[in-house]
Amino acid sequence: MKRIIVDYNKLNTDILNLLIERFPDGYGDKDIISFRNAHNDLIEAVEVKTDDTIYLVKVGTHLAKAMIEFADDDNEADEGAPVENLDDGDITN
Repeated sequence: MKRIIVDYNKLNTDILNLLIERFPDGYGDKDIISFRNAHNDLIEAVEVKTDDTIYLVKVGTHLAKAMIEFADDDNEADEGAPVENLDDGDITN
């Protein structure tokens, strides 16, 4: 299985949907995985999986805000309001 580390500013709608499905009420301390990257920096992330990939999404205040805004936009779309598209961009970090 592929493992990809994703920074909050490179999230696409597919990964945001996975995050919202996995953590509908937000993530907590028990959901956070800590590990060291190739540069020996401590990384904290939450994990979401697809059939062939494990995404390790770096956590922080920006991720929480992006999830809330995305969920709010999704709720507005359900009510017929337009939704702002997020840039799919490059997923790898």
